[in-house]
Amino acid sequence: MSTVNGSTAGTPAPGPARSAESPGVVIGNHTNKYVAKNPAIRFLTQRWVARLDDFLGQIGNSEAPPKRPLEVGAGEGVISMRLFERFGDATAIDLPDSGLRAEWKTRPGPRYLHADAEKQPFRDQEFDLTVCVEVLEHLNDPEQGLRELARVTSQHLLVSVPREPIFRGCNLVTGRYVKDLGNTPGHFNHWSTRSFVRFLSQVGTVRAVSKPFPWTVAWVRLGN
Repeated sequence: MSTVNGSTAGTPAPGPARSAESPGVVIGNHTNKYVAKNPAIRFLTQRWVARLDDFLGQIGNSEAPPKRPLEVGAGEGVISMRLFERFGDATAIDLPDSGLRAEWKTRPGPRYLHADAEKQPFRDQEFDLTVCVEVLEHLNDPEQGLRELARVTSQHLLVSVPREPIFRGCNLVTGRYVKDLGNTPGHFNHWSTRSFVRFLSQVGTVRAVSKPFPWTVAWVRLGN
């Protein structure tokens, strides 16, 4: 997940912090869901990751299995490590932050780089699979972010965002971000599953969609 990753509904969250290396970027409004103490959060996260793994399995068994995966908005590197373990290779990018670099050292294997999702430092179609989970909702220009994902990728996109208005509703029910009507700090863009599919269809064919509560996960096939 991205440095500007929003917290899961129901997760205890401190006030947002800012990255000294990436001014204006919210980095402290989330708890690491992968090791959350709350059993409900662990269950939801495990189910979400399981859906990602299901899609990666389908992509890996497709007619053109990927050999060059990329994760955009890698956060702590948890999903990047899964890509590396599955495909034997992985590149991962996120914005500059010392905390992320410390996390990356604990997950060797992927090539970690600091870069902007809206202006990636890669050649056209340099990767055949790009994973981008819990990132697009944070971008100032999600259309540009989507174009960049499609530009650097030749075959498959696997993307995930909070499913709205459910995500905000969960925050409100648990008394979080009430003055912002449940909107998590740093979430600038909001999609229902249907609107997210329309959004992704600008760059490719949406092959499959899953809705592990409270997210939308979609597999997009690029090209012909």
